[in-house]
Amino acid sequence: MRIAIYHNLLSGGAKRALYEETRRLSANHQLDVFTLSSANHEFADLRPYVARHQVYDFQPGALLNSPFGRLNQAIRQADLQRLRSLARRIAQDIEAGNYDLCFVQPCQYESSPSILSYLQHLPTVYYCHEPLRRMYEEMPLRPYENSDSTLRKTLDRFDPLIASYQHALKNNDRKNLRSANLILVNSEFIRNSVRSIYQAEAQVSYLGVDVDWFRPLTEPKQDFVLSVGSLTPLKGFDFLINALALIPEVQRPILVIASNFQNPPEKTYLEQLAQSQKVDLKLEGNVSEERLVQLYNQAKIAVYAAIREPFGLVPVEAMACGTAVVAIRDGGVQETILDGETGLLVARDPEKFAAALQKLLSNPELAQEYGHNGRTHILNHWTWDKANQTLENYLTSV
Repeated sequence: MRIAIYHNLLSGGAKRALYEETRRLSANHQLDVFTLSSANHEFADLRPYVARHQVYDFQPGALLNSPFGRLNQAIRQADLQRLRSLARRIAQDIEAGNYDLCFVQPCQYESSPSILSYLQHLPTVYYCHEPLRRMYEEMPLRPYENSDSTLRKTLDRFDPLIASYQHALKNNDRKNLRSANLILVNSEFIRNSVRSIYQAEAQVSYLGVDVDWFRPLTEPKQDFVLSVGSLTPLKGFDFLINALALIPEVQRPILVIASNFQNPPEKTYLEQLAQSQKVDLKLEGNVSEERLVQLYNQAKIAVYAAIREPFGLVPVEAMACGTAVVAIRDGGVQETILDGETGLLVARDPEKFAAALQKLLSNPELAQEYGHNGRTHILNHWTWDKANQTLENYLTSV
């Protein structure tokens, strides 16, 4: 088939997934990429695997500082309109290219991109990694956001620019998603979310892990537990700090957090929390793929406490490296971790999480057994080759 791929993705799990899918699809299909200059093209670079890589110029409007910050909602709404206009043009270019279908990825600004609404004469398959979460979920509160929270919330409630932008964003996202011929999602958890939020049906096409890269090494285990992800509130790193603080200090391991994106206020908040809780926290930024594999192998346990995480690449990467996982029983990780076989799933309760950690820390043989089981589990069920076969079957069905 001739497949057009559209994306406006930053670095991260969604772009890495698209890279793995593109790499494998290119063996049997001709692929062309249509993307925006605002996307990240260097991370998980698609260009070696596609015949054409068309970049359209788009940059969001510059946002204003206080006291004019409330005008930023109008700037964002203008960006949304510019994206719609650009999407119409890109759709025309794609439809002129005689493709069999367009494989559409999320947009960092729109969530479900407007190109889905403008592609009228070509089948579209939209991979929805997650809903527009900030519009439908309560976000975790942070002290650095609460200095004038009462006044700010009151003003926000009556601010017509905020209401107008949020209304436009939600309607745009809903309309675009429901325009897709086929919606794919990365977990049953997100399938249920799409049904609940958008009243739309989706099919599960699981992600995978590169088992040749994420693999056991001969690295000796060191006295730390590892978590991975952007330093943002939804990753639940504060929960991990509070849980580790409940482990007796003489037994308490170091907490290493590896990330590529570090939100400065969140970084400061986590550092101050760790200091107050007497938890030894080490933050590693700009972590290379080589270093990440090394960390997974050196960690005694991988720990994961993300809030309503759609899929969760971290647990499957850890298991692929032969490391046991302790995670919150929440979101998509419930579908990848075998509780009591490859790791432990516990409620979002610091005491229960600390107890689960201590169970494995005090029994290295059990942790090793879980790690071995995890590697076998990944090889049998969670390789990218297996995931891509499912994806390819869906693409050829539309």
